[in-house]
Amino acid sequence: MTDATLLSSSYSHYAARAAAARPQIVAQVAALASAPLTRERIDARFDALCAEAAGARGGPLSEDALKRALRQLRTEVFCAVMERDLAGEADVAEVTGAMTDLAETSIQRALAVVSAELETLYGEPRGPLGERLALGVVGMGKLGGRELNVSSDIDLIFVYEEDGETAGGQRSPIATQDFFTRLGKRLIGALAEVTADGYVFRVDMRLRPNGDSGPLVCSLGMLEEYFYVQGREWERYAWIKGRLVSEGASEAAERLQKQLDAIVTPFVYRRYLDFGVISAIRALHLQIRQEAQRRASMRPDKADDIKLGRGGIREIEFSAQVFQLIRGGQDAGFRVRPTLAVLRHAATHGLLDTSVCVKLSQAYRFLRELEHRLQYRNDAQTHAMPVDPEERAALARAMGCDDYAALMLKLDAHREFVEQQFDQIFADKVSGRDGCGAPEDGAAAWVWSSALADDSADEALGARLIELGVPEPGELLARLRGIWQSSRYAGLAERSRQRFDIVAQRALEAARTLEPPERRGDTVARFFDLLEAVSRRGAYLALLTEYPQALHRVLSVLGGSRWAAGYLIRHPQLLDELLDDEAMDSPFDWPEFKRTLRLRLAAADGVEQQMDLLRHAHQAEVFRILLIDLAGRLSVEHVSDRLSELADAVLDVTLEAVWNQLAKRHREVPKFAVIAYGKLGGKELGYASDLDVIFLYDDPDDAAADVYATYTRRLITWLTTATGAGTLFDVDLRLRPNGESGLLVTDLDAFRRYQLREGDAANTAWVWEHQALSRARYCAGDAEIGAKFEQIREQVLTTPREAAPLAKEIIEMRERVEAGHPNHTALFDLKHDRGGMVDIEFTVQYWVLLHAASDPELIRNTGNIALLREVSRFGLMSEEEAETVGAAYRVYRKLQHQLRLDGMEKARVDPALVVTECEAVLGLWERVFGCG
Repeated sequence: MTDATLLSSSYSHYAARAAAARPQIVAQVAALASAPLTRERIDARFDALCAEAAGARGGPLSEDALKRALRQLRTEVFCAVMERDLAGEADVAEVTGAMTDLAETSIQRALAVVSAELETLYGEPRGPLGERLALGVVGMGKLGGRELNVSSDIDLIFVYEEDGETAGGQRSPIATQDFFTRLGKRLIGALAEVTADGYVFRVDMRLRPNGDSGPLVCSLGMLEEYFYVQGREWERYAWIKGRLVSEGASEAAERLQKQLDAIVTPFVYRRYLDFGVISAIRALHLQIRQEAQRRASMRPDKADDIKLGRGGIREIEFSAQVFQLIRGGQDAGFRVRPTLAVLRHAATHGLLDTSVCVKLSQAYRFLRELEHRLQYRNDAQTHAMPVDPEERAALARAMGCDDYAALMLKLDAHREFVEQQFDQIFADKVSGRDGCGAPEDGAAAWVWSSALADDSADEALGARLIELGVPEPGELLARLRGIWQSSRYAGLAERSRQRFDIVAQRALEAARTLEPPERRGDTVARFFDLLEAVSRRGAYLALLTEYPQALHRVLSVLGGSRWAAGYLIRHPQLLDELLDDEAMDSPFDWPEFKRTLRLRLAAADGVEQQMDLLRHAHQAEVFRILLIDLAGRLSVEHVSDRLSELADAVLDVTLEAVWNQLAKRHREVPKFAVIAYGKLGGKELGYASDLDVIFLYDDPDDAAADVYATYTRRLITWLTTATGAGTLFDVDLRLRPNGESGLLVTDLDAFRRYQLREGDAANTAWVWEHQALSRARYCAGDAEIGAKFEQIREQVLTTPREAAPLAKEIIEMRERVEAGHPNHTALFDLKHDRGGMVDIEFTVQYWVLLHAASDPELIRNTGNIALLREVSRFGLMSEEEAETVGAAYRVYRKLQHQLRLDGMEKARVDPALVVTECEAVLGLWERVFGCG
């Protein structure tokens, strides 16, 4: 077989030289090129080369024999890949996959040989507990993404678990860092040293912590500390593709992989993301482009770079990876490494138009094919289009084009499209080039300007605000002037003030579109309250600047609810949620919510971080419910159901977390439960509702009372303490046995005796406590205690009672409630005034206590409206009356919900709005209790 039998030899000078130096390679390359180069085939060929290198002597492979076998393998694989590619039998994925497999085989086999030699000298490396340690080789860049080009360097980082010492061998033990440093140096030599057979891969170690000035190898502890203290945005970008490429079959390697993932994932993918990452990537790209231009000015023949130039490979990679950095913390589907897989995921989830995804993918494949042909020519790591006419003609033929002009026509079309898409994603929105800002000479820009510092400009400013759609501009103008002249605004860093100004003008410009028109001024004023609150937190200013759609959603939320405005100002990290379209459509999965929250708590660093995580998780779900509510996709009943389910879930996880932190716990799982009363018990929780709860335990241990008392105090602290993330819940414990004078936590048997009036008559429950029990339920903790509580509840509710004494006590309790909530206004108090919600609730509770013994359905905690229907079936009221009163209760709850959203502390309305409802409720009360 001659050189001419290889297609690659006619194009590649490197292949021709290789065939001339080793004529026998021609047949071997042809054999390898007869089918796709899989990992198995590459490994098999390496084994054959090792056998040849070892010769008749057999035994372990020497380092010199290893180097020779690796270099021969590299030449054969390179030529076979080229042969298949130029013949049109291999696509880009096969080429890059084969080169990646070659790199992994080379790293893993070399590591095994040099590690064995070092262990003979110093013994195996061991950790503090005597466990065997392994060197982790992290492949970065295209190696990590399995996208290695044919003449690529490989970017590596060396890591190990922790410091220790070797076991000792022919020489004395040495520190593990010393051992792994020696191992790393030998590995680099095995791969990168140029011998008579060439080299395998050039190795670049500059991505390691502190670059060339840092140690060659680092422990995971050092890596984690570096990430938290010094890690920069470009390193997050780099670590997206990082993965272990050293052998992963051993226990040590698997342990290393898990620990590495736990460190890298939160560094790269952040739950509450700094949207300034776009600016950081934009700056990194500009730096790379400027460096390419600098090199081009020094080497005009290398000016047209298909990797770093405009519309090149790097811009496609950046366009994909910005999705990963922004979305990967919330969507694990973005935590993939190949560029095309990221683009596909973005398109699948509606973040990238499908046609754009297709065109970017086509451009990427074309550019990578072109890149490989540039490198096949002389096995050079080049991305520059040739200037020599003969080189251009050869390249055009290799790309299947008639001539170089035809090739450039295709190339330019792809690059133009890539450039346009890149600019659309990374447009400098701060400078206004995105087309989404307010007009520079428009009314919004005129209002948010130095004119606010001029008292004589009031009339002109007011006119401009009216032009922007604000009918009564006086209060808004005063608010804008106050912010413009404030020390907080004046003290902003230049970049932050620039972003603040852009967002302020956009918000004013958006006022025209806000509904209803009469509330535009209030909505914009609320937005400026939020903007002022987050002004010193560049991440949120960056989010609102980079994502105009987030701004519009903020305005929509603020316009829909004053309470939401306050909630968002207190918890600005929730701005991230406004970009999560999937959250609005995803079903509520509380088991998954609890599972994920438990994992995050387990990985947290200390109690304070755990408390913050609980608050952030709760706030995010409350806000998600709120967004769906404001979109009109949840009824009031469903809002309360979801909020109650969320509270149950958070309480359940918090119980576990607090118990695990308790120093004196006598069992693995506490025999302890939370019982919900009031709105949480009736699953009628509102956005700002307190939790009415009691705590029960059922544990025979002698220390139980003291342990659970301490536990309960700690639990209340976790729930109610204000941390940097806010509070979790306000807790009301007045319904516990003996009220405020009673113990915080009650033994289940004592609770039973108290409720059933057993023993001391002075220590027994009152009727109003039995009323409360009708709306009580188990909500978190030990389910067995919950079941026993339900038995006690049923026994209490089914206790025979006489109608007259019970009615008398209900009436007296109703009078006390009315006296405790005086209403001196002309408005109607939906809850406490006569004919309101309390009248309905007390009537239902009266019937439950009186008739539950004969109608078991009344025992079920199904809510007031369902219980009214049950009472009608039992014959105590007509179906029509049940529907009328039930409808009144529903109207009251809806109005109460709307008023709470609008920030009203007391739910009071014009009596004319509820005349019919009030008359129906008063009529029912008079009929049942014989009094008005």
